[in-house]
Amino acid sequence: MPNKPPARSVWPGRPLPARPAAARPEPSRAASQAPSTSPTDALVRLSKRMAELGLASRREADDWIERGWVLLDGTPAVLGTKVAADLPSSRIVIRKAAHHQQAAQVTILLHKPVGYVSAQAEHGYTPAVSLIRAENRWDECTARQTFSPAHLRHLAVAGRLDIDSTGLLVLTQDGRIARQLIGEDSGVEKEYLVRVSLMDAPSQPDDDVQARFPASKLALLRHGLALDGQPLRPAQVEWINPQQLRFVLREGKKRQIRRMCELVGLHVTGLKRVRMGRIRLGALPLGAWRYLRDDEQF
Repeated sequence: MPNKPPARSVWPGRPLPARPAAARPEPSRAASQAPSTSPTDALVRLSKRMAELGLASRREADDWIERGWVLLDGTPAVLGTKVAADLPSSRIVIRKAAHHQQAAQVTILLHKPVGYVSAQAEHGYTPAVSLIRAENRWDECTARQTFSPAHLRHLAVAGRLDIDSTGLLVLTQDGRIARQLIGEDSGVEKEYLVRVSLMDAPSQPDDDVQARFPASKLALLRHGLALDGQPLRPAQVEWINPQQLRFVLREGKKRQIRRMCELVGLHVTGLKRVRMGRIRLGALPLGAWRYLRDDEQF
């Protein structure tokens, strides 16, 4: 007889032990720690989305929603409504009353003199808005607006100039323009003419600062400096004469150019802003102002 395999020894009445199941692979660490997402993660306030689409400022959008001037999918929106972060503008309808209100808003361009603060009065200094008077309007201003005291209400400074600086100052009632010029994601160029001297040497009227300033430090002004613990965006910086630099920035930290120059051993003796985006100071006289025309854009 052929040999039989030996019988398995078990205790009477006990079942045979189950064969071990194939081991299942454990989930990867990355998968087990992946954050869960919920539909609410992609929702934003309607007013925020309207601002992102360039339809209005957030404050303006909230005001319109409260007034019933905004329709979402054909229904009047409610203040605080949340929508998809990628909601298309085609689903938002703005009533004519809102457009009329927006069209009445003004933007003013002022040639700020030294000695005026950009915004609120401080330490006894006069705010630049005090220069916005009918008699100071530039004779060559061709905008259609007739000056009204209502144009002084809710004027926001879109890009400050410190008290010791002069040049183009923009004041606007239009939140869209303010966001374009000074919003967190703004990339609008601001151009400045900056007169400098060397910090470690006495200044002379005919001093050739350019010849004595190292090229390596000029490169640092263009890229490589940090302020307030944050690296600065690349800038365009070039000499236009032996004592004057031209700066083009895409950001606007407090006293940025003066602080940048101090970091490389330069003292700013004069600073003038001559352009913001596509709008130039041009021939606008010192202390005078004009309206931004309908055909002009930053």
